[in-house]
Amino acid sequence: MMATTWMRSMCGLLLVLFLASCASGGRVASAAGGDMPMPDTTTTTGAYEGATDYRIGGQDLLNVSVFGVAELSKDVRVNAKGQISLPLIGTILAGGRTVQELEKELAQKYSATYLQNPQVSVFVKEFSSQRITLEGAIKKPGIYPITGKITLLQVIALAGGVDERIADLGGIVVMRQVDGKRMAAAFDLRQIRKGTLVDPQLYGDDIVVVQESGSKTAMRRFLESMPILGIFSFL
Repeated sequence: MMATTWMRSMCGLLLVLFLASCASGGRVASAAGGDMPMPDTTTTTGAYEGATDYRIGGQDLLNVSVFGVAELSKDVRVNAKGQISLPLIGTILAGGRTVQELEKELAQKYSATYLQNPQVSVFVKEFSSQRITLEGAIKKPGIYPITGKITLLQVIALAGGVDERIADLGGIVVMRQVDGKRMAAAFDLRQIRKGTLVDPQLYGDDIVVVQESGSKTAMRRFLESMPILGIFSFL
């Protein structure tokens, strides 16, 4: 209950800030549909960067194994600095790298002085750095971990779908952090379902809010001020 109240308060605060930005002539990012700006989480904190592989982030749980050397196989948690610690080679930077890049570096480290042609495998057991928050007229609001590329429709389905009795299907707001600044965009779920509006890809740390029909909130004023075309505006 406390977590839900906190999320609602944060979403409300962000929208109030957005409205103030609009009043002062805030900038608008000309990105819509499939050409949306990616969030800051595509750097070293773990994310899917466009169409490329997953980049490891802080708090991810990795299984590192060396074929034929059981003593070097273990589960390691990536720390807040993006580092892991392994036997013989010590501390290695894993954050911001793909699994393949990390496997290659570990193999080079082990082969330098300890092993001949080591076969190193890295498997991401927990994608702890990747979470999306869903709030509002959702059947199961909360914070959901994601394990790969995911779209708005898919993440709503993950939360059991919208509450069709009270949800405003034309009032879906996505908020994210881009270049150190908070951005928001409005989407019409009906258009996405019909295929007339691109189903946007979401990223870790995105916040999705489904507006309740007939509500008189700051979010409603936000929706009335923006075209439902997935255009992101700076808050």
